[in-house]
Amino acid sequence: MNESTFLDKLLDGVDVQWLPLGEICEVKNGYTPSKSKTELWENGTVPWFRMEDIRKNGRVLSGSIQHVTSAAVKNGKLFPANSIIMSTTATIGEHALITKDFLCNQQLTVLSIKESFKNILSPKYLFYYGFKIGDLCRGSVSPVGFALVGTTKVRKFQIPIPCPENPEKSLAIQAEIVRILDTFTELTTELTTELTARTKQYNYYRDQLLTFEDGDVETFPLHEIAHFRNGKGHEKIIDENGAYVVVNSKFISTRGWVRKYSSEQLCPLFNNDVLIVMSDLPNGKALAKCFLVDQDDRYTLNQRIGAFSVKHEDTISTKFLFYILDRNRQLLRFDNGVDQTNLRKGDILSIKIPVPSKEEQARIVAILDKFDTLTHSISEGLPREIELRQKQYEYYRDLLLNFPKTQTEGFA
Repeated sequence: MNESTFLDKLLDGVDVQWLPLGEICEVKNGYTPSKSKTELWENGTVPWFRMEDIRKNGRVLSGSIQHVTSAAVKNGKLFPANSIIMSTTATIGEHALITKDFLCNQQLTVLSIKESFKNILSPKYLFYYGFKIGDLCRGSVSPVGFALVGTTKVRKFQIPIPCPENPEKSLAIQAEIVRILDTFTELTTELTTELTARTKQYNYYRDQLLTFEDGDVETFPLHEIAHFRNGKGHEKIIDENGAYVVVNSKFISTRGWVRKYSSEQLCPLFNNDVLIVMSDLPNGKALAKCFLVDQDDRYTLNQRIGAFSVKHEDTISTKFLFYILDRNRQLLRFDNGVDQTNLRKGDILSIKIPVPSKEEQARIVAILDKFDTLTHSISEGLPREIELRQKQYEYYRDLLLNFPKTQTEGFA
């Protein structure tokens, strides 16, 4: 794809007309049927969408998490299939294409192509241009206070329509843009599906490798094989220019991708310290999640995070202990699914740790390291490949939707 001329070739000299969304779409906010009227929510068949649907299920949706009955539909009217829902409050710009008739939450704005424009505007093209509209929405709100983009403003945002005087050619150009972007999306989806399968495989083999029959290997209480220390609160000394990474639950649960910094190292950490999350919400994914420190003088330990250092490396390796402790079932049993879980020092140090021979530990670690690289590494493996494909998709999405402008960008 020739980056400088591809869109020009696709347009082939045709005019591009910029039209405000309010002219080509019905722009309305959603609504939530009364929660107090349980009969509106029981055994419902009408999909009712909210932000959680986009977060959990993607951006092209035919079904929702929650449903309402037809009695909840005001004036008997549903939003029509092939409409766009977009968040215009709080998490602004997140959007999805809905492929069946529906209702949605009032925090979502609905873009439904008017009947008179369906012959020159493709719903999927509108969906992809929704990323540009989302950028405009985010750029139009104040950085302070509650973020809200009203329907009046949304109606003024413009969308480019190639050669609207020739509907057949206009839709053909839009279809080619959609085809290319769909291809990139499918590549990313395939890789993500592969990653999900490999992660399940990793978890299965991890459980198999770290499960030992009674009597096969000797076990020890954790306090006999590792030293333990707790962290301290760093909230008052957080500094985005600080030299030390504050290891908190978010840092560990995101494998170090989300970071806060501190100018002081209240609780120094050292290479090969094994860190564990001691507190999490009910059914949370961070409880007992572990992180292996990879260098000295870089990290500082926050409160409710525990740190272990192996007492005798000739008995158990640090990496083997890391794999044993990570989401250890003996610790997860303290999560009752209802209350916040706070692991106590005594609970943690009393769990039993199997200690096979050093040779067997090395074999298990080598296998799990390979799986871990494939499923988690941001410099190697599938996550890195997904990140590269996503960046490539976003680059070409911007390239393909960067139509020539003759008016103030984005507005009527």
